[in-house]
Amino acid sequence: MSSLADARSLAVVIFLGFVALSLLLCGLAAADQDDPEHFYAGGGAALGPVGGGLAVAGDYISAATLLSTTGSVALAGFDGMTFALATVASLALVLRVLSERLRAAGVFTLGDFLAERLGDPSVRRALGVAALAVLAPLLLVQLTTAGKVMAAMFGLPEGAVTGCTVASGALMVGYSAFGGMRGTGYVQILKVGVVVAAVTLLAGLVLARYGWSPSELFDAARDGSGAGSHYAAPGAQFGRTGTGALDLIGFQITLLLGAACMPHLTMRLHPLPDARTARRVRVWAVAPVAVLCAGIVVVGLGASALLGADTLRAGDPGGNTALLMVTGALDPGAAGPRQSLLFAVVACAAFATTLAAVAGITLAAASSVARDFAAHTGAHGEGRASAREIRRARWAVVAIGALAVLVSAYTHERNPQVLLSLSFAAAASVLPPVLLNALFRTGFTARGVRWTVYGTLPLIVLLMAFSPAVSGTPIALFPDRDFHWFPLQTPGLVTIPAGFLLARLGSRRPGLPRGSVRRNGTTGPRGHAAGAPPLHDAPRA
Repeated sequence: MSSLADARSLAVVIFLGFVALSLLLCGLAAADQDDPEHFYAGGGAALGPVGGGLAVAGDYISAATLLSTTGSVALAGFDGMTFALATVASLALVLRVLSERLRAAGVFTLGDFLAERLGDPSVRRALGVAALAVLAPLLLVQLTTAGKVMAAMFGLPEGAVTGCTVASGALMVGYSAFGGMRGTGYVQILKVGVVVAAVTLLAGLVLARYGWSPSELFDAARDGSGAGSHYAAPGAQFGRTGTGALDLIGFQITLLLGAACMPHLTMRLHPLPDARTARRVRVWAVAPVAVLCAGIVVVGLGASALLGADTLRAGDPGGNTALLMVTGALDPGAAGPRQSLLFAVVACAAFATTLAAVAGITLAAASSVARDFAAHTGAHGEGRASAREIRRARWAVVAIGALAVLVSAYTHERNPQVLLSLSFAAAASVLPPVLLNALFRTGFTARGVRWTVYGTLPLIVLLMAFSPAVSGTPIALFPDRDFHWFPLQTPGLVTIPAGFLLARLGSRRPGLPRGSVRRNGTTGPRGHAAGAPPLHDAPRA
């Protein structure tokens, strides 16, 4: 009983300490938040290359990275390890391609960037729709996870999850509305330090159990999984059939292209002042994510070795509680799986991860609503125009936060995998085709953007609605019903090529000779729209 009381007390202390410090940082950052340049872009440039890189890493690390990947490693072995590798590769690849090219003065959202790049403001609304389609499902998953982790951290019953979700939503709104980009950046930096330290501690304890021998750890994990030699072979996550192989390939491609193209990540790249800073940000963003994913692999193997697959599946069919459950096995003085000091530390780290993630996602969604759906936005407006836009963005934060809390309160018992798949599929199928064509292909037009967004998103929803992720399997959204006809759980193999095809077809206009300059200008150097000023670095305050 004393151990339980100590664990709960430590959980309360760590939780209150994190919340107090993060709110203090947001309060300090709120002093200059009445101008769009500070509210939207106070991140990368103001934080410097080290802080900017850590803030990008913090936005990138989500509940899926921390909890789902650990469970996949524990239950699926080889497949889970490739997911961890793809998580690192996605961030490294996307930052290598985009970090220097997305820099632009007065640009705060992808809608701003494409409007200036193509010289056509009409793309703003389409990019706003795409941003919300990507961010809304992800926000619901993160917020629901934050409520569950908070309830588990304090030892509250299942019925308290709704109240914990509301509390998490209130903190999320406070961070986003008052801290802006700089305040949420401080929270992300704090989160990176907490979560990397916690996972590194767990990984060290796991390795110490097996004499610091990775091979002994892997052998024990293979035995605990019950899969034998199949644990070290692909196919455990989606099945060892032809359909399962296609599902695995599609999921990996979706993760590789979609994970780091999220609007709340690209939003941090726009204010970077120069190419040298962008390169340094890239290093400081990828390094902590690589360390974290290596630790996640070790912890996932430790969960399989110490607890076994049956115990992990009893806690959660997808293994999403493996990170928290393994703490009980690693703490010899624990009276139960949630009654150890180690559990309190790791649960607080998981809560910090989800809470900071929802703050960044909410800010990006509200920024898109305030700018991409507004009749007029001024990047450098001052006075009442700027104050009006910031007020609109803050009210958007409140509205989005309230709606997300309301929806997540009624969906927290459902499997979140469908929403995660929907979010990542939308990001991978819409944003890379639009960005890569705009950056590298001459002749790409606003019409191509609209075709990509409005053609690909309905296709994703259609295929997801009739996939095994929604019905027909024990872990589906509706496990007791079966109306699926699309065989793959993730539609990326179909929707990603469709996105690139629609981008190309939408930019074609019949009746024009190849290479001719179209009216209103759609060709130009480096893919800029003719007549549109090239994006350039401008002096920054």
